[in-house]
Amino acid sequence: MLGTDISPIEVSGVTKHGFWILLDEKEELFVSFLEFPWFRKAPVVELFHVDRPQPHHLYWPELDIDLHVDSIRHPETFPLVSQPIA
Repeated sequence: MLGTDISPIEVSGVTKHGFWILLDEKEELFVSFLEFPWFRKAPVVELFHVDRPQPHHLYWPELDIDLHVDSIRHPETFPLVSQPIA
């Protein structure tokens, strides 16, 4: 059905350094604010609203941020190509 998330996703915790995402109730990934500065000033409620339209794709609609899951697993292979708005 269109618009239905493919796999479960949950933001399981937030710290001053980043936040944790639980994928499929078995893999937990840390999204560092250093590696992903777009999230640094986001309201917590907007961090928690994340969609997973495909197994490899995460989307935060209020923030208009799309991430490939592998960019969280291996941020060193996905260098930043844009700068956050100050």
